[in-house]
Amino acid sequence: MADVKAIADQLVELTIKDVTELLQILKDEHGIEPAAAAVAVAAGGGGEAGGDAAAEQTEFEVVLESAGGSKLKVVKEVKTLLGLGLKDAKEMVDGAPATLKSGVDKAEAESIKAALEEAGATVVLK
Repeated sequence: MADVKAIADQLVELTIKDVTELLQILKDEHGIEPAAAAVAVAAGGGGEAGGDAAAEQTEFEVVLESAGGSKLKVVKEVKTLLGLGLKDAKEMVDGAPATLKSGVDKAEAESIKAALEEAGATVVLK
């Protein structure tokens, strides 16, 4: 019998082209319709906390959930990271949860998140 974990790991690594090819093989050789197979493949990939969806996401939204206990540090960090004036940065932090930046790549989003978390904030990437 096949190693189910190995199969699941392989499914998570499939590209869209690979999934399309897999669906065609399932239909032609096994009589499984693509719609049913797509649901099965999606269910298999979903077990990995987002699977391919997280790997393929190219734009992120940085959301400040809360300033935490060090509000002043967070305001200063927001001011520096986003190039805002002190008043604008304070208003943004006071308005948490607030989207700080949208449409940024993963590296920039992670960098902003790390800097703000170091200052004591709670940050989520979407």
